[in-house]
Amino acid sequence: MKIVGVGCGPGMLTAEAARVIAGASLIYGSDRAIALAGEAITPGCEVHEIADYRGLRLLPDHAVVLSTGDPMLAGLGYLPGDVVPGISSLQVAFARLKVPLTKAAAVSAHGKDHARSIAEACDEVLRGRVVFLIADPAFSVEALAAALPPETRLAVCEDLGYPTERIVVGTAAKPPAPRGDLFVVVAGEF
Repeated sequence: MKIVGVGCGPGMLTAEAARVIAGASLIYGSDRAIALAGEAITPGCEVHEIADYRGLRLLPDHAVVLSTGDPMLAGLGYLPGDVVPGISSLQVAFARLKVPLTKAAAVSAHGKDHARSIAEACDEVLRGRVVFLIADPAFSVEALAAALPPETRLAVCEDLGYPTERIVVGTAAKPPAPRGDLFVVVAGEF
């Protein structure tokens, strides 16, 4: 099996990912991942939307599983098989904000205990790291801001790589608010 990162937005499919996808006869992915890889999928390839993530481990060896962004950043990289990296939302957000990746501390709050994720993010900020927090639609930027020193910079990065991309920077005292469901938060000194 191959687990292929399709990038976090349109046009972010790497040449290696496109080559693997073009050579596939069986592909599984979310609607969004399939759409991002669409141009590389060849006619006649059997394509399935993932209905049961637990069943992915049982796919045949020749299957290609598409993962949005990079499979190793809160993606499907835990599956058995070879991983083809993709352009992640972390890479895009830090590039747009001009923050060196060497300062990054990634924290996932997606489908996790938000209070625990906020505590982890605060610990990393206090250590001098710039936190990249993967949010879900229910994540409260206000709750994160309330737990941080008021001068801490915060950025809400939405729809990265899409025409609707939006990045708003504020502080913990005056935090930016997301408008949609597809967002990440960057917190720290940047």
